[in-house]
Amino acid sequence: MKGVMKSLATISTLSVLAAAPIFISAGKASAAPKGTDASYIGIGASAGLTNGGQTGDAATFGGNMVGRAKVGRTPFSVRGQINFSDETSAIIPHATVDIPVGNNTNVYVGGGYQFVEKDGKPTPSGNKDGVAVVAGVESEVAKNFLVYSNATVGVNAYKNSPASAVSINSGIGYRFR
Repeated sequence: MKGVMKSLATISTLSVLAAAPIFISAGKASAAPKGTDASYIGIGASAGLTNGGQTGDAATFGGNMVGRAKVGRTPFSVRGQINFSDETSAIIPHATVDIPVGNNTNVYVGGGYQFVEKDGKPTPSGNKDGVAVVAGVESEVAKNFLVYSNATVGVNAYKNSPASAVSINSGIGYRFR
């Protein structure tokens, strides 16, 4: 439990740091920011920040692919994320609550489940299946293009270890709706 709390504290801190520039500039925007309602797909880089202390648990650098589908006029989205290394990938479907913090910019938090294709092989978010918690930020920066960044915590995501995996994932997305 101590490791989970430490991981949640880490993801919260990283999310605040990632979103701070948005909050600072939000004061210049209108009182009710619109956020973004974009459904998009994206690709980028992933960096594992933790390891489980066993063979095959090393912090791993790789890539990510993401997708977001906005759920109507609600503050919810369904998302898919794939964190991959040169050995395997973790498929992470999740649902989020999206909070507008500026024009065309949201922060989000949510949860889902991580499925590692080759159990025991490293990905940026661990090497075994488990619950995943995510917090991030997304912003439309040009017509049909977004940038995104999130921190994903795979709870108890290492084989033979109670450690949680933390990855930072960033990239660029293309709006399809």
